[in-house]
Amino acid sequence: MNGPLDLRVLVLLLAGACAAYIAYLHPSVGVALLVGVGVVTVLYLLLGSGGGGPSSH
Repeated sequence: MNGPLDLRVLVLLLAGACAAYIAYLHPSVGVALLVGVGVVTVLYLLLGSGGGGPSSH
């Protein structure tokens, strides 16, 4: 699927919608989700995605 909206984007949108709904219903769970997303994002950036770092040249 190389269209403008592939399966990965749909899964991410669905996961985001579910997480937002759960955070709306239970604010304490929303804080935990926010911390989890922050940690995963930082690890993703630190570990690099696709070998785009300076050592790949």
